[in-house]
Amino acid sequence: MKENEATLEERMQAVLSDSEDGQGGLIPLLQKVQGEFGYVPEEAIFGISDVLGVPASEVFGVLTFYAQFRLTPQGRNVVRVCRGTACHVRGGVGVRKAVEKALGIKAGETTADMEYTLETVACIGACALAPTMVINDRVYGQMTTKKAEEIFSEYSGGRDG
Repeated sequence: MKENEATLEERMQAVLSDSEDGQGGLIPLLQKVQGEFGYVPEEAIFGISDVLGVPASEVFGVLTFYAQFRLTPQGRNVVRVCRGTACHVRGGVGVRKAVEKALGIKAGETTADMEYTLETVACIGACALAPTMVINDRVYGQMTTKKAEEIFSEYSGGRDG
């Protein structure tokens, strides 16, 4: 375990080493860290604070304000279920519940095997296909609970919820 921690620390130092002083670089630096790790580890908050000379609370505030940043690792497959108006009135809530059941997690969580992260989003931008869901970059339209179950059966090789 110490080896992984050392590797994390070494990777963090490499990412932070060429950063500039001042708050103007905070968001690009958070993006850089997240690009390297897939999320912003807690240790990075303090490292960024030191490098930029801003309080860790300020780094955390920016990190949690913007939806693009994550404090926890994502699964290999990111599932986004639309909760926009068109999707909602056409059964989006049932689709979300079917996905939660199939994966055994709630929205905002990641499966223990790090295979799936489930998110809800305000709008996917495919309202004519409502209700919709996106897995990674693939859009699924006119979803039903049955279609959701079938899709996850395919993705997980027959995994039962």
